[in-house]
Amino acid sequence: MKVQTVIIGAGAAGMMCAAHAGSGVLVIDHAKAAGEKIRISGGGRCNFTNLHTSPENFISRNPHFAKSALKRYTQWDFIALVDQYGIKWHEKTLGQLFCDGSAKEIIALLRAEMDKATAGLWLDTSVTEIAHDGQTFRLEVEKDGTRRTVTADNLVVASGGKSIPKMGATGFAYQIAEQFGVPVITPRPGLVPLTFSDERFKPLAGVAAPARVTSNDTSFDEAILFTHRGLSGPAVLQASSYWSEGAPITVNLDPAGTLFAALQADRQAQGKKALTTVLGQYLPARLVAHLDTERGLSGNIADQSDKRLSDLCDALAGWELRPAGSEGYRTAEVTLGGIDTDALSSSTMAVKAMPNLYFIGECVDVTGWLGGYNFQWAWSSGWAAGQAIRAR
Repeated sequence: MKVQTVIIGAGAAGMMCAAHAGSGVLVIDHAKAAGEKIRISGGGRCNFTNLHTSPENFISRNPHFAKSALKRYTQWDFIALVDQYGIKWHEKTLGQLFCDGSAKEIIALLRAEMDKATAGLWLDTSVTEIAHDGQTFRLEVEKDGTRRTVTADNLVVASGGKSIPKMGATGFAYQIAEQFGVPVITPRPGLVPLTFSDERFKPLAGVAAPARVTSNDTSFDEAILFTHRGLSGPAVLQASSYWSEGAPITVNLDPAGTLFAALQADRQAQGKKALTTVLGQYLPARLVAHLDTERGLSGNIADQSDKRLSDLCDALAGWELRPAGSEGYRTAEVTLGGIDTDALSSSTMAVKAMPNLYFIGECVDVTGWLGGYNFQWAWSSGWAAGQAIRAR
């Protein structure tokens, strides 16, 4: 079988690319259904983009690489496409956009766009071998128990990273990169819960609180969630992408910086109450009990001097913790690292030394923050590659 373009991966980036790459496109995926990560994202409602998308919301060894694609296919372009299909959506928080109905509507949109472009789709199909003769790619694939050969002028790798292996995620993109001499920055889990070896937070499992979490001089103000094994919640997931093994993180339980003044006022108005009782008005009771065990929060609030209250607030604002590790790819929402952007054209996503080989989406060393940014990278990078292939 001869086609113009083979795209490996029927996820967000792969389907977007297929919709824009012109005629003669075949998308191949080993999954039984297209867009499986889209389907489970956002609690089944797909956080499909973010109103505030900018290059500053992405992590890459080259922070400038994502600018071209993000500028040429923006969040507004995808929102317009969603509106065109009559999909209702809402902003949840911090610019995060979700479907009112189901993530399946986004998958249906992408499939419809692929159908308009007459792109083919082979599911439950494994790529067993890839070769290149200097001009054309030859892929050996297994479909329906039969071995087939597909040749193509262009090959697009959109098979994602290693995150959430139960959904079929593998490091296949990195193997292809290695085969063709494309450098890979060591992948690691991102947007992932952090763990502690001593199970210190096990009694707090399920407790949530607003906080500012800082890792490697980068801070995020959102909720934290204590788990049986450590810490999760949006602020921790965000900070985890900047964390490296062995490094500390800082949790600020008073991100607004108002606790000291509030406790001073409470000392006048509620002097006979225990310090722990008053703190329980600002922090979850189980967390206060844990802090009492760690710091000895004894006595009534009337007995607390300004210095002691100040020291307490400073400690709550600068709670340094040293995670033992993370929950790994099993629960990571994204993969950090990946295809080295120095080897790619930022305008076309093609390998500079091999201009009919493209890498797009999560497998590239461009990782977004939590909140729809990674889907926007999928749309933008998929569109950029598609436009380049169509132009060829």
